[in-house]
Amino acid sequence: MAVGAQKTRLGRGLASLIGDRAEDGALGFEDEQRKVPLASLKPGRFNPRRTFAEAQLEELAASIRERGLVQPLVVRPSSGDTYEIVAGERRWRAAQLANLHDVPVVIRSLSDQEAVEIAIIENVQREDLNAIEEGEGYKLLMDGHGYIQEDLAKVIGKSRSHLANTLRLLRLPDSVQGLVRSGQLSAGHARPLVGRADAEALAARAVNLGLSVRQVEALTQERAAKPRRQKSKDTDTRAAEAELHEALGLDVEIKKGKGEKGELRIRYATLEQLEDIRHRLLRRR
Repeated sequence: MAVGAQKTRLGRGLASLIGDRAEDGALGFEDEQRKVPLASLKPGRFNPRRTFAEAQLEELAASIRERGLVQPLVVRPSSGDTYEIVAGERRWRAAQLANLHDVPVVIRSLSDQEAVEIAIIENVQREDLNAIEEGEGYKLLMDGHGYIQEDLAKVIGKSRSHLANTLRLLRLPDSVQGLVRSGQLSAGHARPLVGRADAEALAARAVNLGLSVRQVEALTQERAAKPRRQKSKDTDTRAAEAELHEALGLDVEIKKGKGEKGELRIRYATLEQLEDIRHRLLRRR
C-alpha cells in the first residue's frame, strides 16, 4: 500500500472505520455491526498499549454501568466464533469489570498491517499510551510497514522532533524504560538519559529524590573540571551569560577571542529544546 493512501485513510482516524457508513445505515458484510459476548473477544496481537491502570479502568467501568458502552469496539474475525480486538481493548476490560455480558462491535476483515495501523493511530489520538509504548508503536510501523519519520509524523499529527525524541527513548536500558512505563519517570525526565552509561543510576536518583526535568537535565550536563585553568571572565560577560540563560532557560557560554571576535555557545539537552531555539531565531516580526 502506498504511503499516500495510508495518509488518506489513517489521517481520518476511526471515522473512516465506523463513522461514515454506520451513519448512513449502510454497513456491508465487512463492516457488520452487532453485539457479541465478552467471552468471544480476545486482546489484539498488535495493540501497543501494555499498561492498563486499575484506577482508570474502574472509573470507566463505573461510567459504563451508568450509561452503557457508547462507542463500539473494532474487531476482526479470528478462529471459530471468536474475534480479535483491533481498537477498544481498554473498553473491553472495563466492560468486564462492569459485569456486562456482551458489547457492541464493528466487525471488519483487516490485514495484519491494517490492524497495526489502526491500533496505533487510535491510541495515539486518544493519548492512551505511555512514551515507551508510543515509541514501540512508531517503530513497528516504520520497521514493518515502510513508513519514514516524515510521513509518519504527518499521519499521526505530531512534529518530527516529537517522533524522533519518542523513538530515542527505546535506546534506554530496560530498567529505565520500566520506570517510564509505570509513570514513575516522565518522558521529559528520561530523554536526557539516552545514551548515557549512568542512565540507570541517574534515573533512580531522579525517582528517589523527586527531581524536576530541569534538575535531571542539569545533572546530565555536569562535566568534569577542565585540567587547565580558565581565565576569569569579566563582569559584563558573566552578566550577558546570565541574561541569555534567563531568556532561554538553557546553559549559555560566551567565549571571547581576539579583538571583538568570540563564540556564543548554547547547550541543549533535547531535540525539542533545539527546535525551540530554531523557531526563536527564525521568528519574523
